[in-house]
Amino acid sequence: MPYSVAHRESAIRSLVDAIAWSSAWVAAAAATLTGAAFLALGARPDPWVVTLAVTGTLVVYSIDRLRDLKRDRATAPERTAFIERFRSALMFQIFAAAAFALLAGWVAGPRVLAVAGAVAVLGLAHRRLKRFAWAKPAYLTGAWTAVCAGMPAASIGSATGLFPVALAIGATVQANVALSNLQDHEALAARLGRRRVLGLALLLLAVAAAAAWSGGAATRPLLALPVVSLPVVALFRPSERYGAIFVDGALVLGGAIAWGLAL
Repeated sequence: MPYSVAHRESAIRSLVDAIAWSSAWVAAAAATLTGAAFLALGARPDPWVVTLAVTGTLVVYSIDRLRDLKRDRATAPERTAFIERFRSALMFQIFAAAAFALLAGWVAGPRVLAVAGAVAVLGLAHRRLKRFAWAKPAYLTGAWTAVCAGMPAASIGSATGLFPVALAIGATVQANVALSNLQDHEALAARLGRRRVLGLALLLLAVAAAAAWSGGAATRPLLALPVVSLPVVALFRPSERYGAIFVDGALVLGGAIAWGLAL
């Protein structure tokens, strides 16, 4: 029995590692946020746009993690060990995801593809851009907002109601970025310190909540985004696993709840 319990716990830990360190978790966040944005904009989620959000996120994040192993050994040693161990599988993931992203972008149409292409260029420059402390929070937030709110608006062909949706998603994502940088001791978070960063994250969640409320009945399900992220800020722990599982997981869960409430 003890062996069985230990074996089960090891299997669960390996599964959690695979989800967290393979970029699958952030890709899931892109899926739920994009779907929730479609509904907040008054349209049914386009499966091809959601697929593009997922696969594009997988490509950009996987490439970045493979390219930056040396630097990540200091800030994310557990993830780095996983990446080094499963390098070949991650390479296959990149090529497969890229193929599906191209197909999804083609079917989604030129407007969506234009937004995705701009974000892809920005994402592939992430390795260089993140050296600039002032730039990292801004371009990461902009990229995620463009994918999760901009692509749905482009797919619909209308920007009506986009502002509160983009602000609710963008402010929540920026709070997520602030926590991630605090955990990694990077960007402005390293200069501001823990108390100020957590205070900033709470302020950003308040902005997200106000934006979701201000848009009316269609956008109010997006209140789930800051609400789910609130306890993650309140209980913040500067550990690698906390950041990968709970900080990013708040985006996954918040987006999924918002999606469900809007149906």
